[in-house]
Amino acid sequence: MKIAFDVDVLAKQMGIDAMVHQVADWGYKYIEQSPHPRINPFYKHPLFSRECEAEYRKALRDTGVEISSFICVYRWSGPTEEQRQMAVANWKRMIEIASSMEVPVINTELSGDPNQAEICNGMWYRSMEEILPIAEREGIRIEIQSHPYDFCELNNECADLVKSFRSDNLKYVYATAHGFFYDQGKGDHDSMLRYAGDDLSHVLFADTFNQTLDCRYILNPPWLNGRGREDVTVHQHLGLGEGDVDFDQIFRTLRDMDFAGREFKVGGESICAVSLFGFPEKMDVQAPAARERIEKELLG
Repeated sequence: MKIAFDVDVLAKQMGIDAMVHQVADWGYKYIEQSPHPRINPFYKHPLFSRECEAEYRKALRDTGVEISSFICVYRWSGPTEEQRQMAVANWKRMIEIASSMEVPVINTELSGDPNQAEICNGMWYRSMEEILPIAEREGIRIEIQSHPYDFCELNNECADLVKSFRSDNLKYVYATAHGFFYDQGKGDHDSMLRYAGDDLSHVLFADTFNQTLDCRYILNPPWLNGRGREDVTVHQHLGLGEGDVDFDQIFRTLRDMDFAGREFKVGGESICAVSLFGFPEKMDVQAPAARERIEKELLG
């Protein structure tokens, strides 16, 4: 099992070389490269100039850190055909970059519109018809997570989308910070992880509050708390133990499923990625602490 750090919070405050060295200083052997303005920006075509690649490769060599996975976010679910086609072009380039960097895993979202779920569902399947054969040819494992404010927010429904392809190149991501969206506030992580079953290849670790409980989050005007669920969505990626997520249950289930021992036909080992946003001033404490807890709970 690979334990990685999602570098989103670092990319916003330092260059690539410093970012890689910081991950190494926190004791991580792997980076999960989330959308980066010089590499794979949100929704736009990937960049990754020769100079950027050279800087990144040197930093990896100097530290011994490796990239476990890329995260990309493109509108491959539309809702317009123009958006979908541009997203597929972005995907093709992203797969080229991952293959060139010898990174066998790309983690992503459905990236649709919850107000147009039927259209987005069809658009996503259309995109998969184009992208999955390329991933199969290049030996890339694509991993899907449902996400707050997407055309599919539910764990079991998204797992079924993944499972419908019956492909070794398509697997499922469980994000602990989204768990209360995954089952509409119940937070039954055990049930959801087991439903993903053998297709669960990646877990993102961060805490959050249960958005369905009164006043965990406050939105104005007040009616947005009730009627605006599809137009306003709030969630956080807090340090482990700062929110409502039951991590004892999550770790217990992952141990029972032998998640740490999983080896997939495509992409190799399972991945745990620490995915903390919003509080860079806490990272020096939270990032090593999260790694240490995952090691203790899953590697013993």
